[in-house]
Amino acid sequence: MKVIAFNGSARRDGNTAILIEYVLDELRKEGIDTEVFSLAGKKIHGCRACYKCFENADRRCAFDDDILNECIEKMAEADAIILGSPTYFTDVSAEMKALIDRAGLVGKANGGMFKRKVGAAVIAVRRAGSLHAFSTINNFFLYSEMIIPGSNYWNMAIGRNKGDVEKDAEGIATMKLLGVNMAWLLKKLDA
Repeated sequence: MKVIAFNGSARRDGNTAILIEYVLDELRKEGIDTEVFSLAGKKIHGCRACYKCFENADRRCAFDDDILNECIEKMAEADAIILGSPTYFTDVSAEMKALIDRAGLVGKANGGMFKRKVGAAVIAVRRAGSLHAFSTINNFFLYSEMIIPGSNYWNMAIGRNKGDVEKDAEGIATMKLLGVNMAWLLKKLDA
């Protein structure tokens, strides 16, 4: 089993990365292979609504001028997808939104590429807006017919400066339980 996690933060090793690692640590304890792909510093643009992905139906975006098709390949190969983002003006980062919009359309154009994969959102937030960002990611998962495991709270933790999320004991516990629940679900689906 394989889990791919996308870090949508502009800070490669910031709070979002820390939270993703807490989830992945629990998955690794269960023998599940994990990979992190950071969008920081990489070129990714929004959807241009050309709908060529429906014409071509080749599991790719027609625009091959950024990292999107590499991301889609990783998503298609994985059994589970984690999308992590900081909260920017009550939503996900622009890079994460570009990934969601384009991968979502390519997935639909190709018969539901992500159907029945497991998906989990991880949100870092300074103060407010995390539930909207959480919903943005979960709406992508639901639209893609994916299965979303829960935790004992929404998958978010509070912190502004790098490492501040480590002070949010409840947020860290939420991430750990999310990893435990993801591992359980993946093993049930694999049985």
